[in-house]
Amino acid sequence: MQQARVRLAGTSPEDLDAICTDVRDIAENTGVNLSGPVPLPTKELGIPARKSPDGEGTATWEHWEMRVHKRLIDLDADERALRQLMRIQVPNDVSIEIVLED
Repeated sequence: MQQARVRLAGTSPEDLDAICTDVRDIAENTGVNLSGPVPLPTKELGIPARKSPDGEGTATWEHWEMRVHKRLIDLDADERALRQLMRIQVPNDVSIEIVLED
């Protein structure tokens, strides 16, 4: 049977966990096998920026950071489960990728 690999990425871990519970509920209702969610390493994007716009004064810096959290879920590619998976409401800051594998 084919496997569906769901990759989730977003800046809010609470949103990712909410989607993971939705996927887990779909798997339980349709009776397909589920493995995951596996938390992948968090990517930290940092930008140091100079506080002073003209270069005069003391060299003080602000550090801005954005963290991208990721989750990985594998489940059996049942037609009914995939249809319900496509209907999940995903927030704007979360990207979801579904890949079918053998």
